[in-house]
Formats: sequence, C-alpha cells, structure tokens
Amino acid sequence: MTGRRVGMCFLDRPDPRRQVALTLRMEELGYDSVWVCETRTARDAISVLGAIAHTTSTIKLGTGVVNSWTRPASLMALTFATLDELAPGRMLLGIGAYWDPLAWKQGIDRRKPVKQMREYVEVTRRLLALETVTYEGELVAVRDLRLDLGHGVARAPKRVPIYIGATGPQMLAVSGELADGVMLNGFTSLTYLADALRHIERGARRSGRRVDDLDLPQTIVIAMDEDEEKALDVATRMTTMYLGQQPHIALASGVDQDLLDRVRHAMGGWPPRDGGVETAMPLVPVPVVRSLTAAGTPEQCIEQAAAYSVRPNIYPALLPITENYDEIIEVFSPGREPGGSSRGAPTSPVS
Repeated sequence: MTGRRVGMCFLDRPDPRRQVALTLRMEELGYDSVWVCETRTARDAISVLGAIAHTTSTIKLGTGVVNSWTRPASLMALTFATLDELAPGRMLLGIGAYWDPLAWKQGIDRRKPVKQMREYVEVTRRLLALETVTYEGELVAVRDLRLDLGHGVARAPKRVPIYIGATGPQMLAVSGELADGVMLNGFTSLTYLADALRHIERGARRSGRRVDDLDLPQTIVIAMDEDEEKALDVATRMTTMYLGQQPHIALASGVDQDLLDRVRHAMGGWPPRDGGVETAMPLVPVPVVRSLTAAGTPEQCIEQAAAYSVRPNIYPALLPITENYDEIIEVFSPGREPGGSSRGAPTSPVS
C-alpha cells in the first residue's frame, strides 16, 4: 500500500469515542480520509463527524453517506458549513438517494430519485458558495435563501466537495456529470465496478470531463482474521444481511434474483425476524461472499482490496466488519510494505 491513498469507513461500529481514537491513529499513519456512514437507524453520522473534526487536524472527513431526503438541501449546506468551521478545508459531503423500505417507514416518498439528486446537489452547492438562492425544482425548492454563517465567520465560499453514493446506471451517470467524486458502494464486485466506470464516464462527458477527473473512493468491506474461516463466517453473515436489506446493490453486482428472493424469505423480510439471518446464511455461497467482500487473512485482504484499484483515482475506503480495527488500520497503513502473496481474490458472483 506504500505511497497510495487509503481511507476508512465506519458503519455502525465501533462506538463513537472509539471512532475518534482510531481516526487519530489513522491521521498519524497518513491515511487520506475517514468516512462515517449513516445506516439504518443505528447512529447519525454528523454527531460523530463533529467530534472527529474537533479532535483531528489533517485527515479529510466525509459522510459515507448521508441521504438526500431526511435533511433538506438548506440544512445539509448549513451542516457542512458548520463542520467546515471545525475542520476547514477537510470536509467531504457524501450523499446518497436512500433506500426502501426504510424511507417509506419514515413517511418519505422517494419519487424520481435521480431528478431529486440533481436538484439537491445544485442547491446545496450554490448555498455552500454563499449565493442567495431561489430555486423552484420539482422536488427541491428554496426561496431567497442564503447561509448567514455564525457570528464573526468570514463570508468566504465553503469549499466542500460533493460525492454521490451511486449504485444504478442513471445515478452513476448523474454523479459523473455533477459531482466532485463518486463514493463507490461496498458489497459490489469487480464486474460491477467495470460497468459503473462506464456509466460515470458517460455522465462526465456531458459536462466536458472524463472519469479520471473525479475522485473515486471505493468502499471495500473487510473481514480479517488469521483464521480464514473465521473471517469468512463474519463476511457471510454481513453479506447475508445486505442481500436481504439492500438487494438492489447485490443485483447490480450480478447476484441472481432467485438467490436474493430466497435469502429475503429465509430472513423474514427487513428487519429480519429473530434468527432470520442465521437461517439465511447457509443459502449464500462462498463465491458470492468473496465477490462482494475482502475476507480472509491479512495477506488475502490486502490482495483482494488492491484488485479494486484499477484506475489511479480509485482508492480503498476500508469498511471493517471484524472488530480488530487497530490491526486492520496497521495492516493497511499507507506506509506499510505488504508481505507475501495471498489467495482468494474477488471473483464474479455466482448463485
């Protein structure tokens, strides 16, 4: 990993104080960025990022991702203007289009998500530039609105790059056209990545750019243990949950619809019934798990993660699902020389 950019994602673990401590260590080791996810109804990302922003001094800090529905564009812009006060020039705004049924459970009608994202990015970006904005979109609207900023804060535009966490072809193309970067999804295969890059390139050309003009952190799910079978067991459990929770991501990676249906049925829907994940796990073949995660020994995980860096502007944003966070941070340290070879590189998914 020497000389390469490396980032880290925190999903719903570990606890916030531990995330702060781990980020301080990553900063010492030269990590490029840390991304705090906002998943399910487990924990919000902004509270954690505020603590990390106050404590650190150089590492970039991003949401990986927050959604564009529960916070209106005006509040999102204000939130990141505030975070920029804590960590000037280090904030990265990663936003996604959310997912059902969680959005539906909150009374949100996710109609026309691609159009909503287009409108949302424009308004958020203009507000961060400290424009006075009137925008009457179909799904996003503000009227004669500007950010006041806090007392004594200089009225200089807030330079917060916007990353879209995209999965489908249309959203990937919009990301290539409008965003500063794309937060490439975890639990996705190398086959999916190649296809995603084509869609991003298609969108980038609309605005006179190329895919290499964008920043592309690639979320990579890491299950690491000296005992390969233990790592695979953890990876299988989390993969099973994602197949049932966000099947659209797995489907985009080539996982068979019949398998997704069987997993969801065995789980009892989402949220799963008691014991549902354990019931569904045996249905998920190891090749599917390996295609969507980097799981195994440290050497295996290094090799599997490196396979995603197919372009210079793609770098790993590691998402640990085993609890050996300190070890993973050290193993993937940007200055560490990887030792030896490994087996078990990602493959195309099978059902």
